[in-house]
Amino acid sequence: MPATLQFGNDTISTSQLEDRIARAAGGLSALGIGENDTVAIMMRNDPAFLDAMLGARRIGAYYCAVNWHFKADEAGFILRDSEAKVLIVHADLFAQIASGIPEGLPVIVVEPHPATLDASGRTSERPAMQTGWTTWLSHQTPFTGPAFFPRGNMAYTSGTTGRPKGVRRMPPPAADAERMTQRMAALGLEINGIGPGMRALLSGPMYHSAPNAYAVQATLAGELLVLEAKFDAERTLALIEQYRLTHAYLVPIMFVRMLRLSEEVKRQYDISSMHFVACTGSPCAPDVKRAMIEWWGPVIHESYASSEAGFITHITSEESLVRPGSVGRPASGATIRIFDEAGAPLSAGQTGLIYARQPAYTDFTYAHQPEARHAIERDGLVSVGDMGYLDDDGYLFISDRKSDMVISGGVNIYPAEIEAVLIGMPGVADCAVFGIPNEEFGETLAAAVQLRDGQAMEATQVRRYLSDRIANYKVPKLVTFHAEFPREDSGKIFKRKLRAPYWEGVNRRI
Repeated sequence: MPATLQFGNDTISTSQLEDRIARAAGGLSALGIGENDTVAIMMRNDPAFLDAMLGARRIGAYYCAVNWHFKADEAGFILRDSEAKVLIVHADLFAQIASGIPEGLPVIVVEPHPATLDASGRTSERPAMQTGWTTWLSHQTPFTGPAFFPRGNMAYTSGTTGRPKGVRRMPPPAADAERMTQRMAALGLEINGIGPGMRALLSGPMYHSAPNAYAVQATLAGELLVLEAKFDAERTLALIEQYRLTHAYLVPIMFVRMLRLSEEVKRQYDISSMHFVACTGSPCAPDVKRAMIEWWGPVIHESYASSEAGFITHITSEESLVRPGSVGRPASGATIRIFDEAGAPLSAGQTGLIYARQPAYTDFTYAHQPEARHAIERDGLVSVGDMGYLDDDGYLFISDRKSDMVISGGVNIYPAEIEAVLIGMPGVADCAVFGIPNEEFGETLAAAVQLRDGQAMEATQVRRYLSDRIANYKVPKLVTFHAEFPREDSGKIFKRKLRAPYWEGVNRRI
C-alpha cells in the first residue's frame, strides 16, 4: 500500500490513495493507453499529479511531466515529440498552451486543489468540452490487469540544439526485472534514504526530474508524504515539528532561504526528528552546507545526477566537512571516469569530461534522436558535458560545464532554447545567452544582443518579446547590447569571453 498523503489541510489515507491510483490506471487503460505509451502531465504539485503518475506506472506506460511554466510552443513540441496519448493539465494552465496542443489529443483537466491555487495566485479557467479529473476518476473501474515493470518519467533535457530531448529509459528483460528492482531500492536507500517508516517532506516542483522521482519513491515505500504546493522557509520548519518528519528533499536555494531566517524564528521549531535530507540538482556551496550541518546536524546528503545517467554519487555530511566542495564517491556500484577532449583517460586530480554509468538503471535513448544518444557515450559510459576531477580517494569534484547549461535555483536552463527564440526577434542580428553568478539562485541568466544596422532597442523590449514565447524563468534578468561579439576562428561566438567578466572575483566557476 502507498503512504498516507498530506496536502494542505487534506489527509489522503493509504487506502484512499490506493483506490485513486487504481482508478487512474483503469481510466487510462480504458482510453487505450497501454504498455510503452506516454501520458503527459502538466500540473503544479497536487495529489492528482501523484494519481496520474502512479496510475501510468501501473499499466506500464511512461509519464512525461511537462514544466507548468511552458507556453504553447514549448509544451506543444513535447506533446508531439513524446507521442503523448493523453494530456492531464491544471485547468488554469490550459489557456497558455491551448494553441500548441496537437489536434485530437484527449485532454483531462484538473481543477486545482485550494492549496495549489493559493500558491499560484491564479483562478481556475476551465476549458470548454473537457472532462474534469475528479468526475472522470470517480467513474473509472480500478485496474486489475497484469503487473508491468514501471517505465517511469520521460524527462526532457536539452543541450545545443535549441530543442529538448526526451530521455526514454528501456525496461529490462523479464529475467532481470527483480534484480533491477532490488538495485533501484538499494540506490534509493543510499541516495535519498528511501525506506519503510520514512515520514517525508517534498516542496520542490514535481515537473523536475529529481523531486519527481523522490515523490514517487517516498509514496511507494514510506509511511507519510507531506506534499507542499511550494516551498516556504518557516513553514518547512513548522511541518517538520508538526508531523515529526524524518526525511526531506531540499535544494541549495531552500537551504539559503532557511538560513536567512532570524535566530528567534529558527529556535521556535523542534527539528530533531529529521535524520536524512536529500539534496541534488545544483551544486551546494560548501559554506551553505556547513551552516546547515551546524544547524540541523549531520543529516545533509548530496548527490550528483542527470536525467540520462541517473544518480551517480553520494556524500554524507561527515564526508562533506572533510572534503568541502565534493559531490561524493560513486553510489551503488556506479562507474566514473574522466576523459580529455581527445578521449584519453585522465589521472586523479586532472580535470576533464565526466563520464559515468549507474548499473541500477537500464539503458536509455533520446526520443527520435538515436544519433544524439550515441554522441554522448564513450566506453559504455555517458557524459552530459560536466567537467570535473576525481581525487586520490575517488571523490568527485565538479569544476565546470562544457555545455552552456545554466542551473538557476536547481532548475536546468538551456541557453540554446532561448537563443533560438531571441534570434527571431525583428532587429536582432545575433545573440548569446549565458549564466552569471547570483547569491540566492547560484546562477541567473544574461543575454548579450547584437542589433542589425540602424536598429535601436531597449532591454525591456527583449524581455517582453521572450516572455510572450517562453517560460518566464527562461527570460534573462540582464540584457546588454554589443556592437560586435568576440568570436572563435570558426565564427562562433566566444561565449566564455562574454561570461568571464561577471565571474571575476567569484570563488567558483558554476
